[in-house]
Amino acid sequence: MEIAIIGLPQSGKTTLFNALTGGHAEATGAGGGGAQMHVGVVKVDDSRLPVLAKMYNPRKVVYPEIKYWDLPAFELSNRSQASSSGSSGSSLTLEGQSRNILQGADAFLVVVCDFTDPAIVHPAGIVDPRRDLQSVLEDLTLADLVVLERVSERLEDGVRKSLPSERPAAQRKLDIVKKVRQGIENGVPVRRQELTVSESVSLAEYQLLTGKPVIAAFNVDESRDPSEEFLLEDLGLDIAESETIGSVSMCAKLESDLALMTPKEADEFRNELGLAESAMAKVVRVTYDTVGLVSFLTVGEDEVRAWSIPSGLPAQEAAGTIHTDFTRGFIRAEVIPYDDLVRCGSIAQGRKEGVLRSEGKSYSVRDGDVINFLINV
Repeated sequence: MEIAIIGLPQSGKTTLFNALTGGHAEATGAGGGGAQMHVGVVKVDDSRLPVLAKMYNPRKVVYPEIKYWDLPAFELSNRSQASSSGSSGSSLTLEGQSRNILQGADAFLVVVCDFTDPAIVHPAGIVDPRRDLQSVLEDLTLADLVVLERVSERLEDGVRKSLPSERPAAQRKLDIVKKVRQGIENGVPVRRQELTVSESVSLAEYQLLTGKPVIAAFNVDESRDPSEEFLLEDLGLDIAESETIGSVSMCAKLESDLALMTPKEADEFRNELGLAESAMAKVVRVTYDTVGLVSFLTVGEDEVRAWSIPSGLPAQEAAGTIHTDFTRGFIRAEVIPYDDLVRCGSIAQGRKEGVLRSEGKSYSVRDGDVINFLINV
């Protein structure tokens, strides 16, 4: 999974990136304005894997990974700055390598400033989390509208020049683009639009940014009560919009410092500060919930591994995450819930107790399923 970290200048975006990656990252290329980008890969902790590793003593244990991209900061959109005066303003057009990374990302982590520091000057002069979040979302929206305007012009030209036999299909594609474009103009991002499967497939090639899941990470003061989570509804956002955005709050500076400590030292400090979990654990948990991911497990002497997939994915398609040939050669899946496997001590015992099930290709894989796929290739 790839996550693009975005936000306004001085939001603490790079500080949070360092907290998530533990400072282990590398610079790669340049984004808008020549600003350097950074990329880091982290393993997703799964407490079930060490338990299974003790049971099977495998040659290796493989955790899911998340690649985080720290992109150059967005500028505060003129629209957000001018909203109080009634001016329409304009926003940044996302282009170049930054846009390519945004298009390829599975989700966006939007870092929002909600702290005060005399040494850090906010680009707008005043800290306002609602304005900042909306500014970033507006940039994504306007970038999509630019793309859809160009696509519409190209498709309209294609309809005019198409053969009579090809015209209905070409018109259908144009109608879908117009429908989605109108929805965005009415303030409804693609992720909130009710699209059919065929409409979603038709739009896939455009990699629209407002179709991506969004997690808002509120960067708060160190003095903020760690048990007090930031609620999107407190910002006064549209209810429908807030329901489609995940949220998490933390002090990025504190978490960045903790990430540089040894695990034991970090745990001791967290206990003293009343922090139940690390920034990475919080962000991963909210990301999985927002994106809609679960993990199934495979076990054996060679490898114990967790595989992250969309929630509800059919068993046949889940098998394809291991190897594409598994989808074609799928016969059935032998499934046992993680808790039952640990209680039984082995798959053989689980079979004896009747908790090992045989499932077909349409079975919806659940989080924690330990699966052995039977394949004929």
